[in-house]
Amino acid sequence: MTLKRFSLIACLTISMVADTCCSWVFAEEAPPRSHVMLQGAWVPEHPHDIDFDHLPRVPSQHVVVSDVRKEKGVHQHNYLTFYEGQYWIMWSNGPGIEDQAGQRVSYATSPDGLTWSKPRFLSPVPPGSGPGSKVYGTRSPAGFRWIARGFWQRDGELYALASLDQSAGFFGPDLELHAFRWDSQAQAWGESQVIQDDAINNFPPKKIPSGQWMMSRRMHDYKKSGVQFLVGGDQAIDQWESVPVFKSDAQLAAEEPYWWVLPDNQRMVALFRDNHKSGYLYRSFSEDQGKTWSPPHRTDFPDARSKFSGVRLTDGRYVLVSNPHPKRRDPLAISISDDGVVFTKMGYLIGGRHVDYPHVIQHEDYLLVAFAGGKQTVEVLKIKLDDLDKLTMPSKPLVKPE
Repeated sequence: MTLKRFSLIACLTISMVADTCCSWVFAEEAPPRSHVMLQGAWVPEHPHDIDFDHLPRVPSQHVVVSDVRKEKGVHQHNYLTFYEGQYWIMWSNGPGIEDQAGQRVSYATSPDGLTWSKPRFLSPVPPGSGPGSKVYGTRSPAGFRWIARGFWQRDGELYALASLDQSAGFFGPDLELHAFRWDSQAQAWGESQVIQDDAINNFPPKKIPSGQWMMSRRMHDYKKSGVQFLVGGDQAIDQWESVPVFKSDAQLAAEEPYWWVLPDNQRMVALFRDNHKSGYLYRSFSEDQGKTWSPPHRTDFPDARSKFSGVRLTDGRYVLVSNPHPKRRDPLAISISDDGVVFTKMGYLIGGRHVDYPHVIQHEDYLLVAFAGGKQTVEVLKIKLDDLDKLTMPSKPLVKPE
């Protein structure tokens, strides 16, 4: 066992014992935690020095689902799922710049993840903000927008989540999280239902060991109120308990958290991007299935301050798709971990341009990764798990040339 690995285990053990005695109101002195999230001979002493452009390549098939560059529109916030024998993808589709008034949610379907249907609108025109209105394509407090928030499969039914709020800033005071239910008989989306007031999630709910669902929550004033998690959704789709992770922007300017359950099927880890521009991901642990969380601490995993996505594979491994270059959203990379805490491999997926906001899912022997190109294209990579297994890291630090 290496000293680095021993230190990691020791720090986690100490902090787990300490955290079980704590409520969400943090002690002034947090228990010690390892910052290690990357490990291997290929990792340089300073992870920002990684030669991200020359990471080992992961083969994939690539397709563009929708492109609004000619229309000068925006495509962002991509989400995937597999339901009723086909892949589904959704995204935010708006005028001009991301999240302006009049933005709607679009979707498409595919039998194989490579041949996609013509995009169709999933959400209606936001109130008073359609083409021809005075507020369309503006950041006006009088305008409204939909933002795609992911697919949720619950009790055999498919829901599409989307937030609705005023378009002036992030976020409007009338912020709501809606769910549209797919009607398989009518082959159409029904009217939406509000499932949580004053909430925007980052990814759709996932089951936790208790049998409840969990997803992240940012309120309209999240820079003051902090990031939270919503736990519930099992009794009714609009019944949730909100659990704080930390209380304010003073602790961490957090955006777009992602979480997963660790191999013991009890503990959880959550990852956060840091808008204070450290260039690294932050991490928090829960020992009680999301009821309380440790204070977020900085890791050594580099990050471009962009949205990232992960999934636990059916073989037990964890993958994280992100923009690891600390200065730009290029390239998009995939990292692999055996334990959900430390990642030992990182492979190059696609780059040479602005690529961001990925969402990754596994279906059978493939991974699908949806992402945006320059916030104007919706694109998908299809990756064989066999090719991911072949990913080999260099035997010495992979450092960018001077």
